[in-house]
Amino acid sequence: MVRKAVLPVAGFGSRMLPASKSIPKEMLPVVDRPAIEYVVKEAVRAGIKEIVLVSHSSKTAIEDYFDTHFELEHQLEMKGKDSLLAEMRNILPGDVSVIAVRQHQALGLGHAVACAAPVVGNEPFAVLLPDVLVDCDGTEEDLAAMVRRYETTGAAQIMVEAVPAERVNQYGIVALEGADPAPGASASMVAIVEKPAINEAPSRLSVVGRYVLPAEIMGMLAATPPGAGNEIQLTDAIASLLQHAPVEAYAMQGRTFDCGNKLGYLEAVFHYAARHPDMGESVRAMMKTWIS
Repeated sequence: MVRKAVLPVAGFGSRMLPASKSIPKEMLPVVDRPAIEYVVKEAVRAGIKEIVLVSHSSKTAIEDYFDTHFELEHQLEMKGKDSLLAEMRNILPGDVSVIAVRQHQALGLGHAVACAAPVVGNEPFAVLLPDVLVDCDGTEEDLAAMVRRYETTGAAQIMVEAVPAERVNQYGIVALEGADPAPGASASMVAIVEKPAINEAPSRLSVVGRYVLPAEIMGMLAATPPGAGNEIQLTDAIASLLQHAPVEAYAMQGRTFDCGNKLGYLEAVFHYAARHPDMGESVRAMMKTWIS
């Protein structure tokens, strides 16, 4: 059973400067809650019970957010602000824990994931990149579907979506055994390469930022040398896994928002504001006045 998720949050968020100079980029608000909460709750809805933050000494605000704030809760209770108090207490279910480990050097995504090895142990786990928000708009959530597929088949799951040909050199790109899978389905992978040259890319299917992986990949990460960008790449370890274990590309159904850059972050804010249960109608009306 997949019950653990690794969230690499140690990066400095240089694409979001100056906003991220003293506030972790993951804590920047998307409407009325930090971006990281959307990602953590996505993991929880997929059945995850243990969130492993791979963090940095400057980013303890993320850990604090998921901790209990007794004084604040007491003040809200005394002032009769019951709905706010309920929201504060329901950020995480009581049976979900958050654990933080440190990435002491910025050596790449693969290195960040490997830092969680002592906590993950000998269990399969999910990896969620906190820059990427995924909204499935009423359909079954992609991460939940990936977890179910892994538990049914034992094949690692890598979420993918098609990108324009001229942008394949910006992503990890997969090659498949057959045709591209339909949205919500998986297909066997035969190769994966990090940021290939445009004329060498095996497909236009890019890795999105959601993975379900077996525990054995941790040993492969420990043996993975620096690759693209002189960093230890998770993509390279997945390529090693492909040599002796099944790996599948899962075609996402939802819509992604890259909150690691300013335009993607603003797009996410507008999207989630327009769908907010309390203020969505007002936000949509406001947007119409801007357009006109």
